[in-house]
Amino acid sequence: MKFQSKNPFNGDTIAEYTSLTSEELNSKLEASSEAFKHWRKTPLTERTERLKKVGEVLRENVEDYAKMITLEMGKPISESRAEVNKCAWVCDYYAENASEFLAEEVIKTDAKHSYVRHDPIGAVFAVMPWNFPFWQVFRFAAPTLTSGNTALLKHAPNVFGCAIKIEDIFKKAGYPEGVFQNLIVHHDTSETIIAHDAVQAVTLTGSGGAGSAVAKLAGEYLKKSLLELGGNNSFIVWEDADIDQAVKTAVTARMLNCGQSCIAAKRFILLEGVYDEFVSKFKTAVSGLKRGDTMDDFTQVGPLARKDLADQLHSQVERSVEKGAELILGGKQDNCYHDPTILGNVKPGMPAFDEETFGPLAAMIKAKTSDEAFELSELSKFGLGVTVFTKDIQKAMDMAEKVSDGAYFINELVKSDPRLPFGGTKRSGYGRELAKEGMMEFVNKKTVYVKA
Repeated sequence: MKFQSKNPFNGDTIAEYTSLTSEELNSKLEASSEAFKHWRKTPLTERTERLKKVGEVLRENVEDYAKMITLEMGKPISESRAEVNKCAWVCDYYAENASEFLAEEVIKTDAKHSYVRHDPIGAVFAVMPWNFPFWQVFRFAAPTLTSGNTALLKHAPNVFGCAIKIEDIFKKAGYPEGVFQNLIVHHDTSETIIAHDAVQAVTLTGSGGAGSAVAKLAGEYLKKSLLELGGNNSFIVWEDADIDQAVKTAVTARMLNCGQSCIAAKRFILLEGVYDEFVSKFKTAVSGLKRGDTMDDFTQVGPLARKDLADQLHSQVERSVEKGAELILGGKQDNCYHDPTILGNVKPGMPAFDEETFGPLAAMIKAKTSDEAFELSELSKFGLGVTVFTKDIQKAMDMAEKVSDGAYFINELVKSDPRLPFGGTKRSGYGRELAKEGMMEFVNKKTVYVKA
């Protein structure tokens, strides 16, 4: 099977890739199994040194990697650079903290000595998406490899160029053959990979449909799974909020990566007293975003990664307007490009409220009270994160229990940070990445009991 990588900004073909044969795939699976036997015994100090080197390689080649990200999936080059640097940060973080996270935990019992070890489990199969083609991989790979596991990457077909460069980064950093391998394969090989004896777990970041399919296979073959799926985050603004600061944060929260993020703010739930002011200032700010060549440092809005994604977003806009939403800004599509769009008076039952909108579409929703705002926020099948803007910090903190999502940010956009656990609830998936929790997902917490 052939795969083509195309530049969504101009439609140019970047490269063509040929899928692995079944024999080649099996050889890589076996190589991962063999590599694990040696890698798991490699001293942790050596594994962390390798990870530090990965961070160095990333920083030394920022322009090269950023260019590939922008060419393949269309985000502005300035955002691609930031993504590469964030990958270096996650490598630094786990290199510095792995020894603490993986240390034996002594537990007092009636034994002479009892403790928990944190041992690697084997090969972990990672199915990764195109929207943050470097970051999604490194936030998985940094803790997983450092704990002594091996990794097999099946990336999204439109970013296979990024996948090849990522594999090369680990080679440049001195990782042994077979420890990190990129697989150029179609998704229909997932069962073969998950079923293989070498693979002990699978992690997927992607759509609900893909997550459901992978979780089913993982269940059938009794392999651990971690899913990071979609989101429909709410951004709640109370009447006492600093509106100018809220708007500034909201523009980034919605328009970063051209809105193609699971944790982007998508539903803006505004108390009635600030609705008009917020919407007016948000419209002005979004209207000022610069559209242009994604390789230009000053470009802020690029195309969506593929035309079918722009088509889907445009359909959601049109269907929402048909149901009574007010088109405040944008609403037009040109091939892969979709105007930054604002819909007003959005209500439950409209696609802009009920569905995940993966692109530059902001839905403005009115609420009479803070309690109603949280009730509207909870009317979602997703559960990744919620933002609340207010000057009443204590009240906002007291409201945390009302949020069923995996994250709750006060006066800040929901974002991933290597130091904090990341993950969702409901149809946003299960399990946690990053922080200590991310490293603990793929280790064997082994109880050791010594009787006197």
